[in-house]
Amino acid sequence: MSAKILVVDDEQPIIDVLTYNLQRAGYDVIVAWDGAEALALVRRERPALMILDLMLPKLNGIEVCRALRREAIANQEPDIPIIMLTARDEEIDRVLGLELGADDYVVKPFSVRELVARVKAVLRRAQQMPADGNKAIRLGDLLVDKSRYEARLAGCLLDLTTLEFEVLHTLTRQAHHVLSREQLLEQVWGYEYLGDQRVVDAVIKRLRAKLRSAAPDRELVVTVRGVGYKLEA
Repeated sequence: MSAKILVVDDEQPIIDVLTYNLQRAGYDVIVAWDGAEALALVRRERPALMILDLMLPKLNGIEVCRALRREAIANQEPDIPIIMLTARDEEIDRVLGLELGADDYVVKPFSVRELVARVKAVLRRAQQMPADGNKAIRLGDLLVDKSRYEARLAGCLLDLTTLEFEVLHTLTRQAHHVLSREQLLEQVWGYEYLGDQRVVDAVIKRLRAKLRSAAPDRELVVTVRGVGYKLEA
């Protein structure tokens, strides 16, 4: 069964080119022209992924991200993966969208081939089934169990998105070793990122906040200036 992708944009040429190329890549495509319609379609159609423009009528992309995140927490459901479409001058909104839980972003004008590659990578991560024999990793009072996609710190179950869990799992598997942003992009996102690497920083920021909520007196994810990040449990 083909994955269903929701494309949200108010520009006909972008809708047309994305619909054509995603369908050609084997995906089912549904379309929304504004933020309010996007929320309604997510609730009704349950797409596997959403490509979301930031500048939209009625509700903008940031408001859509915020609403979906609130609903996922309230209903204890997984977040829908989101790839944002942004203009070059939307840097502040782009970073805010990442901090609210978007998985990735692509800057307009974009390469359709690159965007389809991002879609495949995000879906592969979101749909990944743990392999048999995946063992839980324990470091002190941190337990990361990929067979359950659960992480606990000091006995508290962490409310992590799939992307946040994958970053934590990658850091935990290589605890005490510094991983560069490029290495994290390759190992977690699954492709060579061609643009701004702040997508990694945004996920690390969210992950740190959730770790601090369980252990406020410690900093488990350490920044090694000029190099990258490492986990010290």
